[in-house]
Amino acid sequence: MDRFEVVVSKAEALTSRVREFVLARANGAPMPGWAAGAHIDVHLLDVGRRSYSLIETTSPRATEHPTSYRIAVLQESKGQGGSACMHNLKVGDRLEISPPANNFPLHAGAGEVALVAGGIGITPLLTMACELSTAKRPFSFHYAGRSRAELAFVSEVERLAGGNATIHADDEAGRFFDLEGVMTRLAPGVPLYLCGPLPMIEAAIALAKRLDWPQGRLHFEIFTAPEEKSGDSSFEVELKSSGRVYEIPPGKTILDVLIEAGEDPMHDCKRGDCGICQTAVIEGIPDHRDYILSDSERASNKVMQICVSRAKTARLVLDL
Repeated sequence: MDRFEVVVSKAEALTSRVREFVLARANGAPMPGWAAGAHIDVHLLDVGRRSYSLIETTSPRATEHPTSYRIAVLQESKGQGGSACMHNLKVGDRLEISPPANNFPLHAGAGEVALVAGGIGITPLLTMACELSTAKRPFSFHYAGRSRAELAFVSEVERLAGGNATIHADDEAGRFFDLEGVMTRLAPGVPLYLCGPLPMIEAAIALAKRLDWPQGRLHFEIFTAPEEKSGDSSFEVELKSSGRVYEIPPGKTILDVLIEAGEDPMHDCKRGDCGICQTAVIEGIPDHRDYILSDSERASNKVMQICVSRAKTARLVLDL
């Protein structure tokens, strides 16, 4: 099932910039199941595909055979039209969506977990908190934003996490959220699941390296595509299987060009954080711009994420 149609059954403002939507089939039939961390892609006319995390805060079992999906959308002042389009939706409007996919799963276990959310990054972590709370698995939940008025799910965080919930509003605290303090105070081995603005995630990645965290302890999800860098130039990509050669101009990714040419490489996030488009490099040196390869993997130049990374050489030969 590539896509299916849903109807907006609820559209409600949670804050001045966050709207909640409930999507269901017109006939009320069940929807595909999902698990904590999953997202759906909404296909918007003239805008394209946009990804939104699914929310469940009552019972994890409700995600097994759902009859609706709950999402929340932040209106981005400097976005590319997706959030504005979503915020204009009203009850009764019809949309096409893709079935749930999950690049940000909550790993099984009994040990303690730390959840950190920045702004609208709260959405995938709410379901994780619901699952952890139901399983009586210990966890802490840090929810941060510029002001309390912009934090849409405070009551649900406090209900799910109880005394282990920390709500941080910059305007109340008179300072930014102390991410470094949270990470340095975690007991050794406690995994951290984080979702929020790109600068917050990049800071966490840098901190994890500085604190010598093992690969895989920090889990994160990014819904923001990387911006084009000044100085980017064209390069060629040759596909080993067919010998076809494509020029990759500035402003377009390898993945974009291949899809436009009718190729069918595996992919999902288009942000360099899921690893599904990872491709072996046969010749050439990639310009790595992903968020998942380790330093040693980058240095080897044997694989790359074709959704975001480019080339340092005039040509790449890829195992495609």
